[in-house]
Amino acid sequence: MKRASLGTDNISALQCTARKNIPMKMESCSMMVNRILAVFLVMQLGLIPIMAQKEELQTGIAGQKVILNCKGITHEAPVTWKYNAIVVRWFRSSHMKGKGKAPMTDRSEMDQNNKSLMVSDLRLSDAGSYSCECESRPVVTISLHVFELTISLNGHFLPNEAPELSITQNSSDSQPDLSIRLFNNHNNTETPEILRKEAPRKYILKLKKLQPKDSGTWRCHIHSDSPLINQNIVFDLKVLGFQNPALERKYSTVDSTVNLSWHLNFQEIKWKEGFTGQLNWKPQGNTTSYMLFDFNVTAWGKQHVTKKSSPFLFEENTTGSSGVLEVKLKKVQFKHSGQYQIQLVYNRRYIQSKIELLVMKVLANPVGPLARGAEMTLLCQVSSPLPPNAHLCWERVNGTQMDFKKSKQNEAKVEVTVSTAGLWNCHLIEDNNRKISLNYTVEEAPVWISYVVIGASTGASVLVFGIACLCIIAGMSWQRRRQRAKRMALARQHWLENRTCQCQHRLN
Repeated sequence: MKRASLGTDNISALQCTARKNIPMKMESCSMMVNRILAVFLVMQLGLIPIMAQKEELQTGIAGQKVILNCKGITHEAPVTWKYNAIVVRWFRSSHMKGKGKAPMTDRSEMDQNNKSLMVSDLRLSDAGSYSCECESRPVVTISLHVFELTISLNGHFLPNEAPELSITQNSSDSQPDLSIRLFNNHNNTETPEILRKEAPRKYILKLKKLQPKDSGTWRCHIHSDSPLINQNIVFDLKVLGFQNPALERKYSTVDSTVNLSWHLNFQEIKWKEGFTGQLNWKPQGNTTSYMLFDFNVTAWGKQHVTKKSSPFLFEENTTGSSGVLEVKLKKVQFKHSGQYQIQLVYNRRYIQSKIELLVMKVLANPVGPLARGAEMTLLCQVSSPLPPNAHLCWERVNGTQMDFKKSKQNEAKVEVTVSTAGLWNCHLIEDNNRKISLNYTVEEAPVWISYVVIGASTGASVLVFGIACLCIIAGMSWQRRRQRAKRMALARQHWLENRTCQCQHRLN
């Protein structure tokens, strides 16, 4: 614009000179002015493409591919792509094409139709100035700005581990300060901790502790005002773990069947790494653990389970590669209670998931039908102490408020005294929810059984009395025989003494 202004002033001066000095040659002066004006207009039009030509900014992500477009090029136009003035690819015709010596040449391809350049497996070092040169058109220059996002542990985590993200940028121009936002797999904003900022080239962020539910595709949004950059980088986080809670309580009654199962999520998150594990059982109140089985899962998702010797029989079941590990206990006994802990090991790190099996039983003392006028004690007991939010209670079906007995806090048993027949239920209540129940029917003894019991009791009493009398009589008889034997022995001793005396007297 500045050059255009100077040209106009010169034209005005020439016009004035023509009017003053050569009034007779007005027509020639006018033609000359028009020619000069045309020259300046042509120069101005020639400067417009040069002034309008501006380097285009394009962003790329390391490890992915980027396509650089050469706009307005015809199908047969000869094109040469350069990187920082070094030839990448060139094209003259379908039979005349080749490649140069730029670092990314072997990772690049040129589209013969639109002459765009595609660079695969992009690297930070690929950032720089790319130019598309064509003989018949102005040079198209693209400044490639490359971002690289790396994740600690290669994106494979166990629960409660916090990943670190490293975001690095590279370009031929100045590298701007970046504004970084993170969105989780549910597209909710996450606020990471900035561990280190090697501005403006590198940023290191620390995320929250992950859980299996956090597995999925996350998004990192990078923004800059100058130059204007809005770049999204998607990445995957995989958290290997159990869908079970860390500690789960399972309830069962004596002689029932219970299934203990753990669901691993390695199929859902497409985990492509191998890992091992084992299932241990620690009986209630015991410090010794027993290994029930161990297992391993290959990188291809194949499971293999090896059963170990154990104090009781159980059925181990795995459904192919579904990730479900299951233990089936038939006719559960009180001694089967305790903690069943499964441990998973990956890359020298491990996680655990426990199922606590709580078993309930009921007993009656005395056992059997309840005789008229007698009492019976019903005992309801569980295999481990209850948490503060749980309790046991006895209640009689269709009974009154008096037919109800609740355990004390943290007690693992409750007793109730019964004097009448009926159906009694023992419930385990946790947070006002009935978890498990077991009933006991108190039967009333028939009348003839009562008579039999009375008769048996009377007969037993008479028998005991008779035996006692016989014992007394036998004792008295034994005592008399003993005294008689003593007298006979004494008489014999006297007789022998008298006879000895008579023999001595005759000899004298």
